[in-house]
Formats: sequence, C-alpha cells, structure tokens
Amino acid sequence: MVVLQDVNKHFGDLHVLKDINLTVHEGEVVVVIGPSGSGKSTLCRAINRLEPIESGTITIAGEQLPEEGKALAALRADVGMVFQSFNLFSHKTILENVSLGPTKVRKAKPAAAKARAMELLERVGVEHQAEKYPAQLSGGQQQRVAIARSLAMEPQVMLFDEPTSALDPEMINEVLDVMTQLAKSGMTMVVVTHEMGFARRAADRVVFMSDGAIVEENTPEEFFTNPQSSRAKDFLSKILAH
Repeated sequence: MVVLQDVNKHFGDLHVLKDINLTVHEGEVVVVIGPSGSGKSTLCRAINRLEPIESGTITIAGEQLPEEGKALAALRADVGMVFQSFNLFSHKTILENVSLGPTKVRKAKPAAAKARAMELLERVGVEHQAEKYPAQLSGGQQQRVAIARSLAMEPQVMLFDEPTSALDPEMINEVLDVMTQLAKSGMTMVVVTHEMGFARRAADRVVFMSDGAIVEENTPEEFFTNPQSSRAKDFLSKILAH
C-alpha cells in the first residue's frame, strides 16, 4: 500500500531521513517509535508530501507521489492524517467539520455527508457533541473528531503523527482506544507515537528509528522482549524502566 525506496531528506546541513526503505502492506498497522529528533514525524509527513523529499521514491497504492497540483490533492484525499494539534475549524460545528471534506472534495450530497458524519462521530464516541464547536470539547474529544474527519474521506491509508502528545494523561486512552478499534477493523495505518502500550497492543510491526535511519523492525513481541540493536536496547531500557 505504501512503499518508500531510498528516501532522503535534509533540513539544511541536517540529514533527517537517511536512505529510508519501508513497505506497509494493505491492512497492516506499522508503529514508528524512537527518540526525539530521530526523523519519525518527518517520515510520516513525507508520505503525503507535507515534507518534500530530495531523493528516492514514495508510492501509495502503486502510484508515485505527485509533485503538486490536482493530482497531489487527489492523492491526499486518499491519505488521512491526524496531527498532534487537532486542526479543526473553530467556527464550524463538530458535524460541519466532519462533513465538510466529503461535500467539498468528494462532491457528496450534503445530506449523505451529514448522515455519514454522524455514523463516524458515533463510532468515535462523540455523537452527542455534534452541534457543539471545537472549543466546547476536551482535547481528547477534539482528537477523536479529527480522526472521524479523516475517516469521512474514506482514506486508503491513515497517518498518525504523535496524536496523543498534546493531550492530558486521562484523555490519552480514549484516543488510543479509538485507534485500536480502527486497527482491528483492517485500516492500513502508520502511527508515530511514544505510547508503547499501543505499539504492543495494536501494531503488526514496530519500526525503530534513530538519527534519521531505520535501525530495526520487528513484531511487537520480538522488538519489546528481544531488541536486536544496542540503540534499541538503550532506548527501551530508558522508557520501560519508568
């Protein structure tokens, strides 16, 4: 579904993605972990060209990422993205936020888009907030709305860039529960996160990055119980000790 081949990216003199090779199969949940500054978020953002790359290729469902214009916009419609910040339209209700994309981009009829939006709001557990505005919701509720908004576009792939890092601790689980259900439903997902419990519970594969490179990838069971690289062992000893 997603294939990255020999992908490189620099920010000035900083080499943030170094010869990245990664294949994500249809229906697979790949969780990307690693220390801060390892290139995880840049990798995630490169997949739908929010960050342009200098060399290498990225294909989604067999099609190479377009440079720009309508082709890129069409491809982005097939790739849902959920960020640290919720990016909801503050002047629109929750229902309007979720139904806007399908009516504007997919040309869905407004009534059908609203009906589908309500289904998705129910799926993420915030259907009772449909007529409220984002500022009236908690951070966890807003992030669940952001997930529903991405799902409304019927994406082939969902990208999550540290979706719980801006949330209070008690709100993290309600978002991770929605993501776990989504993973179980067969959605193809690439998730950048610090939540090791989610990685263990929901991932088909864990990809460990350090200093802009993929150091190791394995099943969650193997990675967490028997990491192969000294860098991964050091990382896990620090975060799992607390």
